[in-house]
Amino acid sequence: MDLDATLLSRIQFGFTITFHIIFPAFTIGLSAFIAVLLARWMITRDDRFRDLASFWTKIFAVSFAMGVVSGLVLSYEFGTNWSGFSRVVGNVLGPLLAYEVLTAFFLEASFLGIMLFGRNRVPPWLHLTAAIIVSIGTATSAFWILSANSWMQYPAGYELRNGIAFPLDWKDVVFNPTFPLRFAHMLTAAYLTTSIVVLAVGARFALAGKFPDHSKTMLRMGLGLAVILAPLQIFIGDQHGLVTAKYQPAKLAAIEGHWEVEKGAPLVLFGWPDEKTQSNLYQVAIPHLGSLIITHSWDGAYPGLKQFARADRPPVPQVFFAFRIMVGVGFALLALVIWGGVLALRGELTTNRLFLKVAAVSWPLGFVAIISGWMVTEIGRQPWIATGVLRTADAASPVIAQAVLGSLIGFVLVYGIVFSTGIYAMNRLINKGPTPSVVAARTGTPSRPLAAGTGALGDSAGEE
Repeated sequence: MDLDATLLSRIQFGFTITFHIIFPAFTIGLSAFIAVLLARWMITRDDRFRDLASFWTKIFAVSFAMGVVSGLVLSYEFGTNWSGFSRVVGNVLGPLLAYEVLTAFFLEASFLGIMLFGRNRVPPWLHLTAAIIVSIGTATSAFWILSANSWMQYPAGYELRNGIAFPLDWKDVVFNPTFPLRFAHMLTAAYLTTSIVVLAVGARFALAGKFPDHSKTMLRMGLGLAVILAPLQIFIGDQHGLVTAKYQPAKLAAIEGHWEVEKGAPLVLFGWPDEKTQSNLYQVAIPHLGSLIITHSWDGAYPGLKQFARADRPPVPQVFFAFRIMVGVGFALLALVIWGGVLALRGELTTNRLFLKVAAVSWPLGFVAIISGWMVTEIGRQPWIATGVLRTADAASPVIAQAVLGSLIGFVLVYGIVFSTGIYAMNRLINKGPTPSVVAARTGTPSRPLAAGTGALGDSAGEE
């Protein structure tokens, strides 16, 4: 079988970006959570919040480092694997990525040291200020990255000169039509994912009977934020779908498994999109519901895949199933937080062991949804790397397939080691729990670390 250098480059970039996105998403939410904890400590002087801020700051440091290391590779891949992309759209996207470094990464780097090591070395107000600035920096980084990626989805504010894109209006470039809702969707996903991780850690401490005050605080704060964000994320996702229908109809048709133009189109709950027969096998659908969701009309119609040339269609099965995984996880999280909210109203949040066991193993769900969402976004844009400007096949570097395969294998091995090491380090920090000396001083009893294998990133919490 002949190796395809372009396909291997796509697999390599997809692998590295999938690995990378986990950590920035987590640090965006976690930096904000740490800032809130420090603010609550300054207001109440309750050491519980300061203990938790110190505890989560250590985990943030590991996650941030893994995000930086995995992200550096991506910038090099633009040149090594996608030189055509850099040549054609570099005039537009280059400055956006530079702005991300200048306004976000430098801001984070300047105050990160104070946030990580300043607890007992700087005044509390400065420590809190550093945490707030780092959280702003992480969100600002997401702003520029989402702006650049959204431009690739629907380029605006540019012109082509001899096949090269040149910016005409930076306002239109930065705030391209798909950007605002995509940015809101991603930022909400990051905060929701972090809230679920916090909830899961609190649940596992509660199950193990360790750090009762801290676990109760994490359960309440994690659930409190998730109760707001889970339904909000579903609403933003619905609005984002309307924008996708307007500006990326082929992607929307692939998401819905929609082949024909028909009034009152059904919502396909399940099926197997068959690109050869241009139909869905084993389809289970609800009549009219697809039109109601996409057009907000009972008999509305929207483009089907058959309206687009085969060469202009994205790979349908991958987009179709990734979207359903994302939506399925979203509604699972909604059910979880509604359940937790009812228990909280009854005063049973920290005592209902069934809920705690479910919450304790729920920590990966947000990450699964984020990865699935990015698969929908990136695969759904194909065959374009910049819609209407540059096809993916024309963006690849003239390198031999064997070289790409070798680097891909190397990335898989190195990233596997990095990921395993990082998860192990975070798991040990979680097992150790909040600072024992502070906990002992507050409760009058010595704190004990969780048993091995009971961290939020490992197995379920055990019982002694």
